Amino acid sequence: MARTDAKKDVVIVGLGWTGAIMGMELAQEGLEILALERGPNRETVPEMRYPNMIDELSQGERHNMMLRPAQSTVTIRRNLNETALPMRKWGSFLLGNGVGGSGVHWNGQNWRPQPIEMQLRSHIRDTWGEEIIPEDMTIGDYPVTYDELEPYFDRFERVAGITGAAGNINGEVQEGGNPFEGWRSGDYPMPPLPVTYNGIKFAEAARAMGYHPFLRPGGNASTSYVNEYGMQMGACNFCGFCERYGCYQYSKSSPQTTILAALFRKPNFSYRTGAEVLRVEMAADGQTATGVTYFDEEAGEEVFQPADIVILAAYQIENVRLMLLSGIGTPYDPVSGQGVTGKNYGYQITGSTSMFFRDEHFNPFIGSGINGVCIDDFGMSANDFGALGFIGGAYISSAQTNGQPIRSMPLPQDTPAWGAEWKSGIAEWYGHQMSIGHHGSVMSYRGHYCDLDPTYRDRHGRPLMRITFDWHPNELRMNAYLKEKIEEIARSMQPDVMQSSYKDYNSRYDVRPYQTTHNTGGTIMGATPETGAVNRYLQAWDKHNVFVTGAGAFVQNTQYNPTGLVGGLAYWAVDAIRRQYLRNPGPLA
Repeated sequence: MARTDAKKDVVIVGLGWTGAIMGMELAQEGLEILALERGPNRETVPEMRYPNMIDELSQGERHNMMLRPAQSTVTIRRNLNETALPMRKWGSFLLGNGVGGSGVHWNGQNWRPQPIEMQLRSHIRDTWGEEIIPEDMTIGDYPVTYDELEPYFDRFERVAGITGAAGNINGEVQEGGNPFEGWRSGDYPMPPLPVTYNGIKFAEAARAMGYHPFLRPGGNASTSYVNEYGMQMGACNFCGFCERYGCYQYSKSSPQTTILAALFRKPNFSYRTGAEVLRVEMAADGQTATGVTYFDEEAGEEVFQPADIVILAAYQIENVRLMLLSGIGTPYDPVSGQGVTGKNYGYQITGSTSMFFRDEHFNPFIGSGINGVCIDDFGMSANDFGALGFIGGAYISSAQTNGQPIRSMPLPQDTPAWGAEWKSGIAEWYGHQMSIGHHGSVMSYRGHYCDLDPTYRDRHGRPLMRITFDWHPNELRMNAYLKEKIEEIARSMQPDVMQSSYKDYNSRYDVRPYQTTHNTGGTIMGATPETGAVNRYLQAWDKHNVFVTGAGAFVQNTQYNPTGLVGGLAYWAVDAIRRQYLRNPGPLA
């Protein structure tokens, strides 16, 4: 029989970005809050101290910061006729494990969506007509607009300490920023970082072709900074160990550097590690949650944690799984198109062109997670979907984010992969390469979804999450278009060697190579219970005291890295909880 602990006002599942935000904001209301984290504790000191953290073999290659597949994994198939098989080694994406979640090991690249991305179906209908939308494409409008979210995007950027140069302040285009971005009420809290030589070279080539280069925004501090919670950041030193690593010098935006230490000082907040939540428990009438049951690793037993409010703030995949395991929302059925929980799984599509210059030096050991120059001239708001024959967009950038020697040895394609000739290739080409790549949107489709696997189970006997996803002709057409534009820029730079890596029209989704940890959908927002698993305030439609944060809320995936929208939605939702729900618990929409 499960142990029962003392009741809390709020229980939070997961202590990453959104769990930290929810915990801090609700702790200010005087509520008794408990956060449950499956993984270990992680603090800048001692877990991320120098030089231990920048061990490329243990962190970059062996993924010591990540969830182990033996703990929990997913099964993957590309269509309804395939048998899903479990991922036994992470490849395509890397799920964080422990306090801070994936906010510890990310690069820091932070974007807001474009306004049209929030009302995409309406934008297409009003501009080209809905007939250009493929029959199996299930894109929609968010039940909240960019204008409503703008103050919350701004708040997240100020808490997270985001650097950048504004491109549009209150509708006025700003020199040096992104002219295609949505309006913002003020500039970034910190100016942009300096940029490495590859970015300067790319900017010159892009500008010569009439494009609009700007420095990439994100969470690598350019100067000393103190946020509203009293958390301090120091300037980035361009060590090149961001992605897959924790930051040892308080320079990268993460829950640790921006929220958690202040939150841990709150007497009404506590957290437990080694606490894997198994399911959300329901009242006898099935209308509300009564708390959660979790497995206590140290005690080796199940524990029931009663609470008045349950916040699912785990990673997207686990949030969807917990909703399905707990009977929250109607499971999505791709055959009938009915149901919402698990619907509209999305990912991201990328491609790149490498250039080698014998007489130019790029110092690849110098880098930061957000380092790079971008253009948004082929983004969602700039593309003519009707004429181009696809729906979507991407930003194009030249980045130098990874200063790690094992993972930073790009060589011409004809170089042998081992032996004396491989060593000669490194001697000839190390430091002489730069690349240009795209980061693109992925639309939602009827056959792309998450459900519970009928065959495979985890160590607790629960079904694994099954993901059904493949590349769609729409995204592959966009990918080919972007390849053409990138190679045109690359050729104008006159490299000695040029080679490209893009998916072709026959490409299938491959889980083995890393691509992005930008999994979205499954707990999508909707204006009605028939169109979304959660309402405009991230509140479950059928369980009013359950709130679900994170990228699972995305109706379709944007062209950008997801954290900015995730953070903005978290502040939007917790503001509604503070102002409305706590005074009058019940449905907010």
